Amino acid sequence: MTMVIPAATKRLALPDVTLCAATSVNVLATLHALEASLAQVDFAACLLFTDAQVRPDHPGIRIVPIQRLASAQAYSGFLLGHLGHYIETSHCLVVQWDGHVLDARRWDPAFLEHDYIGASWPQFSDGHDVGNGGFSLRSLRLLQACQSPDFAASHPEDVAIARTHRRWLEQQGLRFANRALANRFSSERAGDPAASFGYHGVWHMPRLLGVESFWDLYRTLDDRSTIRHDLGRVLKQLWNGKGGAGRALQLLADRAADAMRR
Repeated sequence: MTMVIPAATKRLALPDVTLCAATSVNVLATLHALEASLAQVDFAACLLFTDAQVRPDHPGIRIVPIQRLASAQAYSGFLLGHLGHYIETSHCLVVQWDGHVLDARRWDPAFLEHDYIGASWPQFSDGHDVGNGGFSLRSLRLLQACQSPDFAASHPEDVAIARTHRRWLEQQGLRFANRALANRFSSERAGDPAASFGYHGVWHMPRLLGVESFWDLYRTLDDRSTIRHDLGRVLKQLWNGKGGAGRALQLLADRAADAMRR
């Protein structure tokens, strides 16, 4: 079943939030995530940090040239060490190619009372379980704290913020959302996309976008590494759609080819 993503009758205005993404791969899919978010929300600005030579169709997306992010570690380094230099609003919303705003009507002004919100991590039970960086709200204060000499940047960047240095960040007066609020903000491994403002995770996409739209997006990817972790869940959804057997076989063939290249 495809989830229908509603068009808000009145666009949500977030003048204190900058929408942003940083990538050197899956650039077209990342542009789609930005466009899907902009379709429902008026942000103060929308920035795509990339080395790719690309011209967005959407007039609200501004390309900010950066050096190539050649690895996931380089991505973490950019977000922790450089993103804060570009943000001029109190908060920014970080998205990746496999996540975007779902329903602007689920926005809660309380989100902006926190310095970091991402989907909760169900694998942790120690209270430091918020959260995922792939669709996350971060304050400028948090970005600046991450650039402090006292913050030892590491990969992955969301674990560095939400677990490794969370206690230190809280000692600086920064606020993390609790699990309940985080699950209303975003769904990933926990939470329900039908009840959250946004989401992150490729395994949600065939249902949320529809199999046809997901497949069109999938064919633009030049880096499919994130799919391998949830290959079975994606395969099951593709199998049940039109032409599903062929697409499932293509997905498996792509996975084998990617494994041989590594």
